[in-house]
Amino acid sequence: MNNLNYYLQQARAGGYALGHFNFATADVLRGIVEATRDAGAPAVMVGTSEGEANFFGLKEAVALVKVIREEYNFPVFLNADHHKSFESCKEAVDCGYDSVLIDASKRPYEENIKLTKEVVDYAKRVNPEILVEGELGYLVTESSKIYKEKIDIPPESLTKPEQAEEFVKKTGVDLFAPAIGNLHGIAANEPSIRLDLLTEIKRAVPDKFLVLHGASGLSDDDVRAAIKAGVTNVHFNTELRVAYTEGIHKTLHDKPGETTPYKYLAPAVEEVKKVVAQKIKLFMGK
Repeated sequence: MNNLNYYLQQARAGGYALGHFNFATADVLRGIVEATRDAGAPAVMVGTSEGEANFFGLKEAVALVKVIREEYNFPVFLNADHHKSFESCKEAVDCGYDSVLIDASKRPYEENIKLTKEVVDYAKRVNPEILVEGELGYLVTESSKIYKEKIDIPPESLTKPEQAEEFVKKTGVDLFAPAIGNLHGIAANEPSIRLDLLTEIKRAVPDKFLVLHGASGLSDDDVRAAIKAGVTNVHFNTELRVAYTEGIHKTLHDKPGETTPYKYLAPAVEEVKKVVAQKIKLFMGK
């Protein structure tokens, strides 16, 4: 089976994007993989944030992804998503993750460079095929929240193209996540990404795989435009959490006496699969 770098290269050449979906339970992971495969994607990235990894277990996540990859005979790659420290990234690398995102985006610029390079250097020593993602500029919200208020994006949070070029040269990252008006979570207002800024960043770092985070709150048109402008990896999390939670709530509301977990979790996974299938078709331009 080809490595993650191969599938990202294929996506860039083909003008589509690989999907990245987070999980914290085994049933959601299976649902993501089944829906991605059935929707016709060539591969999928699945991620665990620091909180999700602590809940699920890093070794357990690696083992389960390996089993599912073999069971479905489908390329599934495990990413340590938004890990904030060298120690956390090191643990993921040592456990066998396929990629790590060292998110030092809210630190001062020079600290971000220093920490990101430390993670890159360590990961490549352990396994040259591990991909490392860095983030510059910062998202002002959290993926665990649905905001009832309008969220304004401060200009200073956006990525500066000239810094992006310097950042990737000094750190050696494989993937680069810019802040271009995207948000984590879902806000009362639908944010609009800065395609002009994305184009400038793509021009500044032409050889790096660009990643779009916080896509749950974006319109389909914005996601399509971002992929057309050079994004090769798109992250969705909040919409999956909402679909799963609402699915559980509905089943327990309709059957309040139900106590068998798989009977109220299975319908929730079906709701997750619907979201994933729709997103995969969006990413693939179908």
